[in-house]
Amino acid sequence: MALISSGIDKIRAFELPSGVWSNGKSIGLPRIALVKWRSSWSDKFYQVYINGRYAGVTIDDQQRQMIVQIPTSFETPMQIEVFAVEPEQADVDFSGEFDVPSYHSGRVRITFLRGQDLPIGSVGQVYFDNGTGEIDYDNPLNDLPFRIWPVWQDKAGFGMSKFGFSDFGYDSAAAVGFGRGCFGHGQFGLDADALEWLSEPIEAGVYKFAIILIDKAGNKSSGSETTEVTVTPAARPAEQLSIFSFDKETNELILNIS
Repeated sequence: MALISSGIDKIRAFELPSGVWSNGKSIGLPRIALVKWRSSWSDKFYQVYINGRYAGVTIDDQQRQMIVQIPTSFETPMQIEVFAVEPEQADVDFSGEFDVPSYHSGRVRITFLRGQDLPIGSVGQVYFDNGTGEIDYDNPLNDLPFRIWPVWQDKAGFGMSKFGFSDFGYDSAAAVGFGRGCFGHGQFGLDADALEWLSEPIEAGVYKFAIILIDKAGNKSSGSETTEVTVTPAARPAEQLSIFSFDKETNELILNIS
């Protein structure tokens, strides 16, 4: 991972108003923030990530602050991180390299391979055990089935593409190529790509999930079940903070949260 977190401290973020009325009230949208930090590096550029997503990069190795766009969400806190990078990698987005890229509070992300052997027109249904340990296959978790092949160009096979515009016998000119998908899990020269399904917010608990595929004729596959998944929703941000005490000798600050 090219991101460097060491040597950076005193990261602070200040939400900036878009305007201020004569009575002192401010306009809070669109939401932007000024991020400041200190660094011991003298030859690095800096990137800011918000909830694991690339938000911006400095223009030189001396810059120690940046204005970034922040999510308009009052239900969950946001995570702002500053990393140092080598100058030649300053414009590279490293969002996909985070060890824990899940910043969706109380949501579960299920990823599965979409091989070319899956039939055209098939859909998927997700089920879970609601914390009981036994998956309920009578009540799908998603209200509407999701399509396995929503874009016709992704499905390879003879006659699946525009006739005469692809390799004879394959008709897969627009299919994911070798090394472009989940390496080693698809047909040689084609590879498989992955589909992701994100749940609605779920209460804290330990759950198991399953996916069933249904073809155009209504035939169902057997359930492909996950291992146990622990869901821990993030704490809601505090609406009001007040200082209870501050000890100058120990530099300890105690806040009241309401």
